[in-house]
Amino acid sequence: MARRLFFVPGVVRSRAELRGEEAHHLTRVLRVEAGQRYEISDNQSAYLAEVEAARRDLVVFRVIEKLESGKPGPQITLLASLIKFDRFEWIVEKAAELGAAAIVPVNAARSEKGLADGARKRAQRWRRIALEASQQARRRRLLQVEPPAEFAAALAWEARFRFLLDETPGVTALLAALPPGGERARAAEIALLAGPEGGWTPDERQAALAAGWRAVSLGRHILRAETAALAALALIGAAWED
Repeated sequence: MARRLFFVPGVVRSRAELRGEEAHHLTRVLRVEAGQRYEISDNQSAYLAEVEAARRDLVVFRVIEKLESGKPGPQITLLASLIKFDRFEWIVEKAAELGAAAIVPVNAARSEKGLADGARKRAQRWRRIALEASQQARRRRLLQVEPPAEFAAALAWEARFRFLLDETPGVTALLAALPPGGERARAAEIALLAGPEGGWTPDERQAALAAGWRAVSLGRHILRAETAALAALALIGAAWED
């Protein structure tokens, strides 16, 4: 059975601590006890560790060994247009499971009014969802939830490859736009801009192309906003495993 993984603030002299709410969750909900072994991550490296002490508001881990980091994958930032919050939370959770490095909530022209203001209030909840999903997926690094951005600011996001998900007929397929296999042997920075319900406006599409984003398609079917974003993440992740 695979060991659970927990994120810790840091590892100092082969020890790591969790305090407060995180420790309470481990001791009262997950029932961790001294002597049990888990994986921990300081958001840089992963370790096999043993619980040295477990009290209501403090859990202390003793590092046994550092774990291999594995093959590097693409560093994908998902710039996801804001949609209804229950569905956006689903995007956050699944983006963590699918290996995205960061997610940026984007206020697009067709995002419902009021979502941008509400997104700022939801940031802490989304980070909690990202933490729990990242731990469940046993990631080495935590999915970062960035502050909300307006569409114009999102266009300035820097990455080696920048893809605009676009349902316009004739657009290049995402898989065909990815770098060839030889270039996938190393990590690459990818920015993926996903639209809201109703898609991009003509002005947004034109602005993205003018800013150097490449329009890509997921095929002939029209997908829901959350489905398109996550399907693209899955395709990119699978391509890097070839």
